[in-house]
Amino acid sequence: MWNTIFPYLLSGISVGGQYALIAIGYTMVYGILRLINFAHGDVFMVAGIIMVYIAASGLPLWICIPAVLLITAAVGFVIERVAYKPLRSAPRMSAMISAIGVSYTLQNLVLYITGGLNKQYPTIPGISDSVQIGGATTKVVTLVTPVLVILLVVALVMLINKTKIGMAMRAVSKDFETAQLMGIKINSVISATFVIGSFLAGVGSVLYFTNYPTVIQTSGAMPGLKAFVAAVFGGIGSIPGAVIGAFIIGIMENIIKGLDVILFKAGLIAKPLGLAIFSDAFTFALLIVILVVKPTGLFGEKTTDKV
Repeated sequence: MWNTIFPYLLSGISVGGQYALIAIGYTMVYGILRLINFAHGDVFMVAGIIMVYIAASGLPLWICIPAVLLITAAVGFVIERVAYKPLRSAPRMSAMISAIGVSYTLQNLVLYITGGLNKQYPTIPGISDSVQIGGATTKVVTLVTPVLVILLVVALVMLINKTKIGMAMRAVSKDFETAQLMGIKINSVISATFVIGSFLAGVGSVLYFTNYPTVIQTSGAMPGLKAFVAAVFGGIGSIPGAVIGAFIIGIMENIIKGLDVILFKAGLIAKPLGLAIFSDAFTFALLIVILVVKPTGLFGEKTTDKV
């Protein structure tokens, strides 16, 4: 039984780590602006497309990967300055509509550039290689992902807790107006948040598309939505919550994909039931349950209205 479950568990941990890197961007932006950046999944997709075209130029991968991460961070910066900064004092709904507009703009831009054709993500030596572990065959990226995610999350937490920009982020997330009155450069803090979130989405894209090497204009839609669910599940605004939520969703999603095989090999069913089709539905059903039972998520802070 363990040999049957293990490959799905391994794959779930890997994809959960990739969702986590996207979910951190959602939760950081929400923590500061109280805005759901619906374009964040498309920034992840754009990072994949950028890698396809930069690698096709013939540059070595040790240059391509840092270039993709830097360009993706710059894309996040530009999006914030163009689409969100002018709406700083506008109703929150205006910023949300702008985020949806940015999402469709990025998708249509990529559609125009690619002509709607699937693009093959380049093979990255080292992490694209296959490896045997515990009787299962997987890619090295599956083993690298959780380790890299933990290292990046630790680095991010240290940045938030130990640096001036991190202190400013915490102050802005607690009280936007008071932080502004205290002389904190709000625009710089918000831009830094988008840059960090986009950079992590770029890292996530390298890991994700190494496993799923086809990139199209809608490639960021489903991972982006699942990462958003992970952020809500863990408690939107909480970085550890987003990471834990992402790992749980990734693991459960892959277990459901393999449920027919697991049950069949255990002798519990006579033939496959097609349960894998519900793997995506599970993620959104979980969101409904969490919102009903614990609206603030696993690690979300309770808010009290001041009279």
